[in-house]
Amino acid sequence: MKRFLAWILTAAMVFSLTACGGKESDKESGQEAGAEIADALTLLNTIWDSYGEDDKFPAMGGDFSEENMVNGAPGNYGIEDAAMLDNTLGLPAASAAMVDGAASLIHMMNANTFTCGAFHVSSSDNVSAVADSLRENILQRQWMCGFPDKLIVITVGDYVISAFGNEEIIDTFKSKAISAYDSAELVYEEPVI
Repeated sequence: MKRFLAWILTAAMVFSLTACGGKESDKESGQEAGAEIADALTLLNTIWDSYGEDDKFPAMGGDFSEENMVNGAPGNYGIEDAAMLDNTLGLPAASAAMVDGAASLIHMMNANTFTCGAFHVSSSDNVSAVADSLRENILQRQWMCGFPDKLIVITVGDYVISAFGNEEIIDTFKSKAISAYDSAELVYEEPVI
């Protein structure tokens, strides 16, 4: 009888550990594949919040307007001024019409150290076109005050994230973004020459 009871308890423990293990692995793998992302700011905040305090760098977000400027975190970036989107985040004016929301995170020391833009593409048919245009526009720039080491472009559903800057900071961001979202796909990763 004791052996039978021990066997039942062991089986119950194995099943409970298996169930807990499944829940933990879902948590570790990032956002569920079908989970909706509210907006570009939520996307960047999810990635930024996954950083440990030691990994974070002095940053600001937003479009430098009083209502969108954020110290130490990502902020909303207005899409009304296509020239400013191009100048700051590298989104070409021709692609601005395909985007209906944006957010940014920029290193406070220098934009060439780290600049990230997250863009919600209004039609999923245009995600590849926006990703391609970001890559081409950022790589063809003439840089002042030094230049970034690396460019990455990541897609997450209907969102496109571009980031350029110091290689170590970019690699950390890439890792955090891909870990935060199961559907994240690294589309481009290349040196800025």
